[in-house]
Amino acid sequence: MNQRLLSYILGLLLGAFAHSQQSPEIEALWRDPGFQKQFVAGYGINADVEPRVTAAEVSILEKIRPLMAEKLAEAELLLIGLMKPDCSAILDFTLGGMQFQQDRMVEALASYQKAVAKFPSFRRAWRNLGLIHTRNGAFDESIKSFTRMIELGGGDAYAYGLLGFAYSAKQDFQPAEAAYRNALLLQPENTEWRLGLTRCVFKQEKFEDAAALLDALLARYPDKADFWLLQAHTFLGMKRPLRAAENLELLDRLGKSTVDSLNTLGDIYVNEGLMDLALRAYERSIVLDPKQPIARPLRSAEILSARSAVPQARKLTALLREAAGDRLEPNDQRKLLKVEARLSMAEGNSSKATVAMLEEIVKLDPLDGEALMLLGQHYSRENEPDRAIFYYERAEGIEAFEANAKVRHAQVLVRLNRYAEAVPLLRRAQEQKPREDVARYLEQIDRVAKSKK
Repeated sequence: MNQRLLSYILGLLLGAFAHSQQSPEIEALWRDPGFQKQFVAGYGINADVEPRVTAAEVSILEKIRPLMAEKLAEAELLLIGLMKPDCSAILDFTLGGMQFQQDRMVEALASYQKAVAKFPSFRRAWRNLGLIHTRNGAFDESIKSFTRMIELGGGDAYAYGLLGFAYSAKQDFQPAEAAYRNALLLQPENTEWRLGLTRCVFKQEKFEDAAALLDALLARYPDKADFWLLQAHTFLGMKRPLRAAENLELLDRLGKSTVDSLNTLGDIYVNEGLMDLALRAYERSIVLDPKQPIARPLRSAEILSARSAVPQARKLTALLREAAGDRLEPNDQRKLLKVEARLSMAEGNSSKATVAMLEEIVKLDPLDGEALMLLGQHYSRENEPDRAIFYYERAEGIEAFEANAKVRHAQVLVRLNRYAEAVPLLRRAQEQKPREDVARYLEQIDRVAKSKK
């Protein structure tokens, strides 16, 4: 094939691929020079595994060849006019290639299907069927086509790689891994195959394999954020959280952190008991995107509060309120106020304003179990048992809070020396949510209650 025709076909291929909607991995493959060269070379004939062509059909191919460089549509019309229903599968294959170049995939698919119907061992036609099915997201058909091609002895790196992609898209990661390994064996420098294999072993929780593959990718592409992030999650899977934190910190130094990666970093530090580092990670996530939805940073503040990191949680809520400004919706405002109220109580500062705010929340939403529990705790601390019991009983009517509310209610009764009334509350709490500390407490209170009879 002359250079002019080669350039023309490559241009058409690139134009067709540029308008497709396939995944970034497939888009990168379509643009790979090696792949394009193989596709264009497919216009030739391999006599060992190809259908025969009559002298008259050779003449047809010679007539259309000069037109293919600049008059592809005219060449196609000429070919269609000269083809007969029982013509060689080579002519159907050639027509399919022209249609493919013009981004008419439905017609190209039909032409290639005619070719394999006439000549079932037409290896190149099976290969191009696989390409189109992959491009269209028809992964079952893609797998059938590439498998048939490989059975016919035509397994090349692209066929194996796209077969791996198709299996991976179906979440069938074992055969996907095998296919990617074959592709990588044939093209060890191909990043797409190595990354595809990495994802497959990661999905199968083969984290050590994934980490080693990512080491190779990162050595080649040290500024690739996705690779650092994927390896961080691999280290988490290996139960090496601080190693994952190193990756996420490096990602931040590269200036490629995301809100999610910084929040993950903060969560790691919380789990490791490094609350100041956790606060800094959470703060960076807010600074990175001050207009992000409030739910995630609120959750971070709640995590810090639940781990008794009250000063850090207080700083985070202050930054969150400053970043949100007047954008807070009433529901978000209520959630933030609840977090702040919980922190005030943890600091021993149950101000009238805090209590009034909680009572207003309960007034607006009688089923806000968290606010009810906070009010119960406040009045219990203020030695107002009747009001504490009132709020705990209301919380007991909410399934998610029933067990904890009954335990708190029982504790108030115990302080009033009403042991017999506390026992059934603790038993019911244990039935719903068994806990060792509550079991021991129940045993003690039950013993005291019996001794008082």
